[in-house]
Amino acid sequence: MTTLKTKLQDDLTAAIKGRDELRSSTLRLTLAAITKEEVAGKQARVLSDDEVLKVIAKEAKKRREAADAFAEGGRPEQAARETAEGEILAEYLPKQLSDGELREIVEQAVSEARAAGAEGPRAMGAVMKIVNPKVAGLAEGGRVAAVVKQLLAS
Repeated sequence: MTTLKTKLQDDLTAAIKGRDELRSSTLRLTLAAITKEEVAGKQARVLSDDEVLKVIAKEAKKRREAADAFAEGGRPEQAARETAEGEILAEYLPKQLSDGELREIVEQAVSEARAAGAEGPRAMGAVMKIVNPKVAGLAEGGRVAAVVKQLLAS
């Protein structure tokens, strides 16, 4: 059985052979982040595919944030590269929920939380507790929180 890390390594080898500089540097950095995570802590360990996905998601988020920062800073070529690296990483992540799908899950959680008696500011935490396990890895926390706030306000 091929692990996600092995797939990344195989894809890196293919990218190097194919002289795909963007893909090879992106995968190299991601594998370095995975290795760093593996040796963090008291004892070195091998990450599970789920943990590797979390590292990839974190790396993809860094690329999005960097792309936004470069775009705002008037450096479109840097922003384009960060965006392209993010797109490469997205290939390894589960497909993200659409806005409609996310809204549906949050609406359900809001009614569950209200039924359980959560009101006002405390409702936010209660709703997030219900929503997070359902959308883990499928939607970014900031996106989820924004939808929750919007629906609780309505």
